[in-house]
Amino acid sequence: MGIVNVTNLKKVYGEFQAVNEISFSIEQGEVFGFLGPNGAGKTSTINMMIGLSKPTGGHIMIDGIDAIKDIKQVQKIIGIIPDENNLYDEMNGFNNLCFCASLYGIPKKEREKRAMELLEQFNLTKAGKRPFKAYSKGMKRKLTIAAGIIHNPKILFLDEPTTGIDVESARQIRELILDLKKQGKTIFITTHYIEEAERICDRIAFIVNGKIVKIGTLTESMENVEGEHKIKLQLNSSIKDMKEELENSFVNCRVEIPDENSCLIISKERVALFPILQLLDNKGISVYEAKAIKPSLEDVFVKVTGIEASKLKKEKEKAGK
Repeated sequence: MGIVNVTNLKKVYGEFQAVNEISFSIEQGEVFGFLGPNGAGKTSTINMMIGLSKPTGGHIMIDGIDAIKDIKQVQKIIGIIPDENNLYDEMNGFNNLCFCASLYGIPKKEREKRAMELLEQFNLTKAGKRPFKAYSKGMKRKLTIAAGIIHNPKILFLDEPTTGIDVESARQIRELILDLKKQGKTIFITTHYIEEAERICDRIAFIVNGKIVKIGTLTESMENVEGEHKIKLQLNSSIKDMKEELENSFVNCRVEIPDENSCLIISKERVALFPILQLLDNKGISVYEAKAIKPSLEDVFVKVTGIEASKLKKEKEKAGK
């Protein structure tokens, strides 16, 4: 049993089933990612887990507490970072953090100390006296995360933490998330950014149309996908004229030539390299390097969901506008 256990969770809006009886668990101290396109059911799931939405069916246990029957108890040990910034525009950064701490009953001296520590940790000390509305998007996101951990929660829920912010701020936020993991926090993160999931998640659940289609570590996901084996050869000359001969000689292989001095040997089965090298050598072509090309998380996503990764990229571009 993990620190978070979700069983047969379901959410129906009228005739639309947003979440379709999903089950998963999250181990203590791990970063668990929900990866999928917009409208897949990510936000509906997180809202049920944090008590913003009541499930149509199923069970949620968080740190041994029934999160449906006793959500008030759960909310004391979780931190919530929503997809939209939820702090007060007119308040400065320091006062925003102090106000959030007061909601958890933290005494004045302690909350002021904690606010100063977080402003320093998140590189916002100078901005602490400025009103929130004067912050950049990236700074707003960082302060929102700081507000979500002001009460030192055991478990963090982050909904699309880097949507719509600049590249440098997104990098800083990913580093902050990994720092929180080092502190022993358990982190549940929803994202439709493949590269984000790849960089920070210990395990990933792929969700499409309200259903989880695959769960596993990055390594497990890549190993279990029935994909193509690829070997990239670096050559001393072009083999464009030999493409057809290679494919006829090795019937289970496909040859692609991305540039003048390289080629890709692609096969459903593992490629026996020596016969290929021998054929090329007989033609006077030297191979300087042979490298296996492993599938990317993008390849895995396309395989298990049937959704082209370009769709996620378009969503990312749209969200950044």
